[in-house]
Amino acid sequence: MAPEESADVALLLRSFERRFLAARTLRSFPWQSLEEKLRDSSSSELLLDILQKTMKHPLCVKHPPSVKYARSFLSELIRKHEAVHTEPLDELYEALAEILTTEEPTQCHRSYLLPSGDSVTLSESTAIISHGTTGLVTWNAALYLAEWAMENPAAFTNRTVLELGSGAGLTGLAICKTCRPRAYVFSDCHSRVLQQLRGNVLLNGLSLQPSITTPAQHPGHDTPDTESPRVTVAQLDWDIVTVSQLAALQPDVVIATGPYPAAIVGTTQRPPSWGPGSWRSPFK
Repeated sequence: MAPEESADVALLLRSFERRFLAARTLRSFPWQSLEEKLRDSSSSELLLDILQKTMKHPLCVKHPPSVKYARSFLSELIRKHEAVHTEPLDELYEALAEILTTEEPTQCHRSYLLPSGDSVTLSESTAIISHGTTGLVTWNAALYLAEWAMENPAAFTNRTVLELGSGAGLTGLAICKTCRPRAYVFSDCHSRVLQQLRGNVLLNGLSLQPSITTPAQHPGHDTPDTESPRVTVAQLDWDIVTVSQLAALQPDVVIATGPYPAAIVGTTQRPPSWGPGSWRSPFK
């Protein structure tokens, strides 16, 4: 394989890997590029490589995605194979048969690969709305803010960060793993969201302050990194919170996102100076 072609294949595999682990919509996958590669080769090696980067990826095996999502992905992959090759690929059908016999749980996982080589894995609800809230799934706004934060780490380095409405925790976990904050305060107002959030913090190898955490022994969590920031999870309703309550947290930076592609970042020199004038949007 020529170097240029090899690079194209590596890029294609990387694209499938990142999108599948994060459970991105199937229409976002580079299916057309895959079809072109399959037509140019009689070998099924590329499809086997994609299977290894998706369904058989170590992160996926340890923290499975939604059963419905995995089934839809494998069905589409088989359709692409059958459109080009007449011989069935046993590995694809075996993977599909396995997932067809798997019961859909109420929780699933998404994993996001970070530029540093690390990853963020989240346990989420399989339903957009559950327990009376939309905070148990990751919304695009959290993804956009996480990307912006990783491109602007100086805004968070050695600072205390307060996140309003942390949801599943993607933004905060990405910042904790890549931007070296001094301390990070995740917050939300819904009890079920806070429970899941604590679990996701521990799942990603971060430790929680004893005064706010659930017990530190959480199934499947990794060994905490001693160089990690001080992390707390606070119950905070941003519709009724007072200035004094926010000031007590002593944040240097405040961030927030919603269920739509919008986010805000604010900075404070001192807690008493908290106010609307300190906010700015990184996307304008």
